[in-house]
Amino acid sequence: MSFKKLNPLLKESLKTLNFEAPLPFQKEVLPVIKSGADAYVIGKKGSGKTTALIIHTIHKLKAEAFEDSPRALFIVENQQKIAELKEAFSKYTRNTDLRIYGTSERYDFEKQKVEIYYGQDIVIGTPAFISKLYFQNALHLGQIQLFVLDDADYLASNNGYNHILRLTESINKSQSIIIADEWNSKIANYQNSYMSNARILKWSD
Repeated sequence: MSFKKLNPLLKESLKTLNFEAPLPFQKEVLPVIKSGADAYVIGKKGSGKTTALIIHTIHKLKAEAFEDSPRALFIVENQQKIAELKEAFSKYTRNTDLRIYGTSERYDFEKQKVEIYYGQDIVIGTPAFISKLYFQNALHLGQIQLFVLDDADYLASNNGYNHILRLTESINKSQSIIIADEWNSKIANYQNSYMSNARILKWSD
């Protein structure tokens, strides 16, 4: 997938960032995920896998806000990862009206319910907190088009596994992507459920 085939607003952002062509692993990943396939994206840090997902997400959501319900849900390990991913998204969405919301376990829960209710396109959070929002009717999952576990290596030693399974049971048809530095048995277990038909893309160079 060349950048020429991306949404014009996204191409503007890439040009501003002097991002002229995909990295080698991104050239492999982008066409697969653009096709709508579920995928495991496994590669070392610096291979560009998270950036590929950011580019794909903005393109998939047509680089524009739409109605109130979130259309992309990103699950990460902790508050630091939420902040980092939100900041990474902001670099590529500055000339769009896409709404990116980073949840916080330290911020007033009721205020977050209101802020999400009035409209967000991309929501980022931890497994436990996103589950809390959903099961207290603060997060509508009916319009989710993209469900992503970013930097999912932590799941090998984290209790988020079951939270994620319960969330996927509540999401209708959507694209699911798991990003990790290394393959581990915990993320492999998702092949027995919602990732049963996922492509496995690995990069080791």
